Amino acid sequence: MSNPNNAKQKFEEIAKKNQENIRRLISTENYQLNSDTADDRKLIEEVLNKTKSSFNAGSSNDLGRTYQYLIDSLSSDANICLICIDLIQKTDAIWNCSCCYSPFHIVCIQKWIKDGVYQSLVINNNETNSWHCPKCRTEFDQKDTPKRYLCYCHKEIDPQFNPWSIPHSCGQTCGKRLIPECGHICLLLCHPGPCPPCPKQINVLCYCNQSGPTARRCGFKGWSCGKACSKLLSCQQHRCEQVCHTGDCLPCQKTSIQSCQCGKTKAVRNCNELNFQCDQLCNRLLNCHIHECKRLCHRNECGTCPRQGIRTCSCGKTKHVVLEYENLPCSEDVPTCGDTCDRKLDCGLHRCLYRCHTGSCESCRQVILKRCRCSLKEKLIPCCQEYLCETKCTRMRSCDKHPCKRKCCDGNCPPCQTVCGKTLNCRNHKCLSECHRGQCYPCTHKADVTCACGQTSVTVPCGCEKQTRKPRCNKLCLKPSDCHHAEREPHLCHFNDCPDCKQQCNLSLKNCSHLCSATCHDSVMVKEEANSSNTPWGMKEKEKLIKKSLTCPPCQVPTTVECFGQHTSRVILCSQARPFCCGQVCSRTLKCHNHICNRSCHVVTGVSNQTDAGTECMQCEEMCTKERPLGCQHSCPLACHQDTCPPCKQRLRMRCHCNTQVIYSDCQTFTNATDEKKEKLKSCGKPCSKKLACGHLCTYVCHSGSCSSVCSCSQLVPVRCGCRRMNKELLCCEINTIKNYRIPCDELCAEIKKNRIATSSNPLVVQSIAEESKPPADIDKSSLNNKKNRKSSSGEKPTTSNRNVSESQLSNKAILIPTIQQARMTSDKKIPLSP
Repeated sequence: MSNPNNAKQKFEEIAKKNQENIRRLISTENYQLNSDTADDRKLIEEVLNKTKSSFNAGSSNDLGRTYQYLIDSLSSDANICLICIDLIQKTDAIWNCSCCYSPFHIVCIQKWIKDGVYQSLVINNNETNSWHCPKCRTEFDQKDTPKRYLCYCHKEIDPQFNPWSIPHSCGQTCGKRLIPECGHICLLLCHPGPCPPCPKQINVLCYCNQSGPTARRCGFKGWSCGKACSKLLSCQQHRCEQVCHTGDCLPCQKTSIQSCQCGKTKAVRNCNELNFQCDQLCNRLLNCHIHECKRLCHRNECGTCPRQGIRTCSCGKTKHVVLEYENLPCSEDVPTCGDTCDRKLDCGLHRCLYRCHTGSCESCRQVILKRCRCSLKEKLIPCCQEYLCETKCTRMRSCDKHPCKRKCCDGNCPPCQTVCGKTLNCRNHKCLSECHRGQCYPCTHKADVTCACGQTSVTVPCGCEKQTRKPRCNKLCLKPSDCHHAEREPHLCHFNDCPDCKQQCNLSLKNCSHLCSATCHDSVMVKEEANSSNTPWGMKEKEKLIKKSLTCPPCQVPTTVECFGQHTSRVILCSQARPFCCGQVCSRTLKCHNHICNRSCHVVTGVSNQTDAGTECMQCEEMCTKERPLGCQHSCPLACHQDTCPPCKQRLRMRCHCNTQVIYSDCQTFTNATDEKKEKLKSCGKPCSKKLACGHLCTYVCHSGSCSSVCSCSQLVPVRCGCRRMNKELLCCEINTIKNYRIPCDELCAEIKKNRIATSSNPLVVQSIAEESKPPADIDKSSLNNKKNRKSSSGEKPTTSNRNVSESQLSNKAILIPTIQQARMTSDKKIPLSP
């Protein structure tokens, strides 16, 4: 059933439904409204508005049921007579059950009552004055049998069908007493179903009567103030601690020590168990002081002894009044009287012939002529026995289908015990009644037409499940998720498959660490490819939709990917993320640590940093280009390497200091030597052949740099006086220290000088002196030239020593000759000595 949230919404739905049904009813009954009939339109609006404004209250089951009955009454195919299983038309005469409010054709219900009374009379052999509703089995009296077609409120007989009002309604105010009875009447128009709760406002107290009167709807007048109830409980000791509530208070849940009714036992028990009764017998003496009370634990007095008062013998002929102080005490039994028992036996025809005795009489043993139950045979048998012959009854039972076949039947054949077993009109069940005549009664089962989740249901007669529209459920779908998500997206209850999950997949992708961002694809509808082969009749198979679990699509998360050599990076999709070649030079330092890899960007493995070259980098094939030690001009013979170059083993060829011999030495030994050691290595160990500034040979061993100055020369040089008369040999170093050094002239020199001055004026003397000095010079030069020519013609090369000697001799002569000539030619002039 539908239960709207509030009355306003409910009546708006009812009004909308009424308008739709009225329009549909008018169209089906070929009623046509002209545009000018404004009165009819006003009448429709007045009926709906009056129905809507008649009640305005809170939510209630009765209000929902009233709403549902209104919908069913206005629907042409909603009401079905459960007796004839036929639709109830809007113009059919009906009867409504006052308990379940189900409608029936009045003819069907009258026949139902008549058949029920007949069955009760024939089968049970008793006349009953009651009958039952076919649906709810509510018992009605015979006087309540419907005889006339009445409206819902029972005010109008044979109500006329009015398309502007509810079918089978009189259109007047209902006027029924509301239930629970509050003194007010229903203000709705004549309607099917129960009346809604009373909408009037009254001032009422809360359930516990502690709060003041509050205005409430009469149908919902009960209310709780929220305080503790505080009513005194049945134990008369404690008070109710519940929040203000309706109805009686719950029994006291506290415990206390209580005594049983006889006072023998005490125990801790709940306060609500006031009548505590133990399991022991009372065992108190009765008033006779002989017998004990055999009743269980009780509170009141035990009473009198049951064996006191008037007592008779077994046959009842002799009476004894047993009193407390008479001869026959209550502890003794009454003696038999000795007369014949004469009590009627169980047969009701004969009497007991034994003497007065205790206990019951025996069965009647007298032999009499008895007739069997079917009255066909007689036989002498004891009176206590029943005589049944073996003749089987041939009459048909009440079902007129099966014979009786009971032995010795008295004519009242029992009803047929065979189960009918016919399939009922619902097509779901079989008739479980005893075999009977005529049609089977309708199926009494009810079927619940439920929504997909089963939380909302509509009860319909059995067999109407397929024709009944599935109820609309406003609850959320409870079907478990068929994908990897724990819960589906919230959606309303429905039949068939749930829609595809629209949540994000969020599964970890296989080839990366990201989560799948695509829509869930665990269970999606996919078209199955049709079979390429044709069917025998020439038609291709149709494509089918099947549920499949698809694999996650490639990762679409943008990621930063570096090139092989980690020079640059790019932002690309994760599924396409692969190291790439950026085109730049690798530039990693090769193992020689002198050059870099010139390959294009490539994969590098086997290194832990970004500067060293890996196994994939190129190998250095150049020769070593490192700088050699100072002075070494040779290149390293090894390939390019990281360590220091090995010592240079090249052989150096060089001249000695005096440039007279060739000296050989290792490059490493020479370059690493100190200046002093280099001086020794480059010296030939022989006297220096270089000339001093004075023209003499150096007297030192072969050495570097320039030779010593003139002052260190130890050669003897002839020195003359100023007039060149005197001649002495002095050390060259001593002479060269004094510029234009001359031996001082003596007195003789002075005289000679005077003579020269005197003779200088004579030209003959001068000429003779010149001629004497010239020839010796020419002879020396020619002799020298002749000697050189002879040596060259003979092919012998002059040695350095000879060459040096000759040159020194020549130089000496060159020096001496001018001095002699000057001495001879100049007597008056002072000529300085050559250095």
